[in-house]
Amino acid sequence: MSAASAALLLGAGADLAFGDPERGHPVAGFGTVVLCAEDRWYGPTRLRGVLLTVSAVGATTLLTAAADRSLRHAPIARAALGGAVIWSTLGGRSLWRVAGQLADLLERGDVDGARALLPSLAGRDPSALSAGELARAGTESVAENTSDAIVGALFYGALLGPAGAAGFRAANTLDAMVGHHSTKYEQYGWASAKLDDLLGWIPARLGARLAVLAAPTVGGSRAVAADVLARDGDAHPSPNAGQMEAAFAGALGIQLGGPLHYGPRLEDRPTLGDGRSPDTLALRGAVRLSQAVTALSVAGAVGARLAWAAMRAGHSHSSARSLAA
Repeated sequence: MSAASAALLLGAGADLAFGDPERGHPVAGFGTVVLCAEDRWYGPTRLRGVLLTVSAVGATTLLTAAADRSLRHAPIARAALGGAVIWSTLGGRSLWRVAGQLADLLERGDVDGARALLPSLAGRDPSALSAGELARAGTESVAENTSDAIVGALFYGALLGPAGAAGFRAANTLDAMVGHHSTKYEQYGWASAKLDDLLGWIPARLGARLAVLAAPTVGGSRAVAADVLARDGDAHPSPNAGQMEAAFAGALGIQLGGPLHYGPRLEDRPTLGDGRSPDTLALRGAVRLSQAVTALSVAGAVGARLAWAAMRAGHSHSSARSLAA
């Protein structure tokens, strides 16, 4: 097995076993650096935001690539480093844990506790949300973050190695920090938001199709999920979030979308799907569907790296035989 394949397996296994480390998480360190940079060069212009995006994402990618390349003659150490990087870019177990805690609170009738927990899962104002609206917010967040925190990292890890996963995660984190529609970040966060949309385009569509494939694991129909995805996947204001939310809505037999608040800003989003309003059963189903998508993503990423390694080995052998002849 190649170091890249081993890194994907190690990273996915570590996330499944341990989740996000409570202290010293590289993503938190990246966020601290971004905040320090903002203190020094913030300005409400696109140029300042482009400089931030290029420097932050570029430095993360290049430093990880340099570290990975420095160990090219030490495959075990390289696999270990790569596994640690992949682990730091994944967020599956933590996502599922918080979603499960939200479902627990709602099932106990603790709406205030659920409101307090929601910001750990979704970036919207929970203060006036009902139990059903909280379940919907959690379900939508699980769907969207399955692409951002799982499928995307594995896709770029398979395509470009640990540096690709690190760069993707840096772009995604930067977008979460500054890619907002607000007076402060409308221009400064423009480049971060656009880069995140670009990098997330393929993973979102890949993840949505994996959700369709996995629909039977939550009692859903692949045909129904595929129909909802085809009809509603592009209705969402985000070019990527709508793909995952539509696929999850179809697989779970629920309806997502509608009005929501981001602080004082109200968005009235199109509805996705035709089923019932989300409840705690739907939220728990979204977690199980996310886990199924994760399993398929890990298998696909590792399989792709193994196939690539086999192709390269075959090409090398063919070249060697040609030279010998």
